[in-house]
Amino acid sequence: MEERVYRLVVMISGFGSNLQAILDACAEGRLPARVVLVVSNRKDAYGLVRAQRAGVPTLYFPFKPYRDRGLDRTAYDRDLAERIAPYHPDLIVLAGWMHILSSAFLDRFPGRVINLHPALPHMFPGMNAIQQAFEAYQRGQIEYSGCMVHIVTPEVDEGPVLAQAIVPIFPHDTLETFEERMHQTEHRLIIEGIIRALRTCLETPTDPAR
Repeated sequence: MEERVYRLVVMISGFGSNLQAILDACAEGRLPARVVLVVSNRKDAYGLVRAQRAGVPTLYFPFKPYRDRGLDRTAYDRDLAERIAPYHPDLIVLAGWMHILSSAFLDRFPGRVINLHPALPHMFPGMNAIQQAFEAYQRGQIEYSGCMVHIVTPEVDEGPVLAQAIVPIFPHDTLETFEERMHQTEHRLIIEGIIRALRTCLETPTDPAR
């Protein structure tokens, strides 16, 4: 019997290096999946170029038109879920997606949205986590940082953890060298997190979007 190939939707807002790690892992057979759609809320996100080069469909879906019409993020999230649902994703991976998703989105794909966050559990939630960790290290408040992959819940960066890794900070580091070390760890961890999610999250009943 052929091994199942899972369907991934990857959501990005920027350079897309973690998206590239996912695309490479799929192409090399290290991940039993394929990316069926890449979504960005920013038109100039280089990750869209990466997707196009890999032959993956893309969706640019900005929030600004909703804001200009006086609509909130609930309306945006609901419509975004409608646009993604026809791709029948087994898993939705937030890989640098700079937008907090509400229940209007998450309830459409229960337990099937995961996020890569550049901090350890319960540390530096939200934006600029790498900079926050580096500055905390300089103040002597922490000795190291890390990154994690977790299931997304309405509480920011507080969902159940699927995978995590420590990323050291050294006295000679600059923010740039620490950030590069973080990204190298992320590229490995996001694959580990996806594999674990495919083994665990997908044991739950099929969601209505499918």
